[in-house]
Amino acid sequence: MSNHSRTGLVLVSYGNGGIAETDDGDHIDCSYRRSVGRPVCGDEVALEMQREGPAAVTRIEPRRNEFVRSDSRQRKQVIAANLDRVLVVIAPEPEPSRDLVERYLVAVHSLGITPILVVNKAERLDHYLEGKPSGSGGPLLRLDEYRGLGYEVLETSCKGEPGTAGLADLIENHTSILVGQSGVGKSSLVNRLLPDLELQTGELSRVTGKGTHTTTTTIMYRLPCGGRLIDSPGVWEYGLWRMERQELAAGFPDFHPHDMACRFNDCSHVMEPGCGVRAAVADARIREWRYQAYCRLLEQAVA
Repeated sequence: MSNHSRTGLVLVSYGNGGIAETDDGDHIDCSYRRSVGRPVCGDEVALEMQREGPAAVTRIEPRRNEFVRSDSRQRKQVIAANLDRVLVVIAPEPEPSRDLVERYLVAVHSLGITPILVVNKAERLDHYLEGKPSGSGGPLLRLDEYRGLGYEVLETSCKGEPGTAGLADLIENHTSILVGQSGVGKSSLVNRLLPDLELQTGELSRVTGKGTHTTTTTIMYRLPCGGRLIDSPGVWEYGLWRMERQELAAGFPDFHPHDMACRFNDCSHVMEPGCGVRAAVADARIREWRYQAYCRLLEQAVA
């Protein structure tokens, strides 16, 4: 049998190889050529089938977008590609660390798609909010403010109402990635959304003859309702890569109507005179907590 080419969708990537799903549903082991680069979950690739051993990835097709995080040196690290939805999971317990949600939102805006905030463990929200005055505390007390900013905020529970049906409807026939800090119940959500999770991970393990480390590896699964779900367990304390000020500011769309009034085109919105954004903060047209989050991220992320 002679070598022949096929196209595939990368389901999991590790080191110099991975697993791709072909157009007719076959799962095949594949290896990466150094000259081609390293595909990630969600990449569409050209495959050259070999007489023996793994297929060779000969081309990575152009990506519609990339979900990126920072490595230890604040360089961009691509986690997944070609996404329609980014589901940022938060919960009453553990409470999100400061600016974690804003870091995710900035990263997702750079994709050109709208993030969705998924508030899991919703059955604990009333208890969490009990006795806490409005406007105090952490990001979870700002759900209505995020809604006011135009973000979709969806409440879920794996233990009661409102359940996960609304989330399943939202991701139907789309490619989505699930991200969030440790302990927010992402694994429980994955188990609810993927009733055949064990079968799918078992199939991936059989392809390579090795176990699949679902707790540390980014993996793409097939949803029963149509579409794909990428679970990225390692993306929990999310860091931003070094970026230009304009790229960071673009992650705060509530600034946009006001930055046109800045005296300087390259205004950082921190100390320049005639800043439209600071003027909007001063008269409450921009929320103070959002501006303070921007200033902290500016300090951390700008090159």
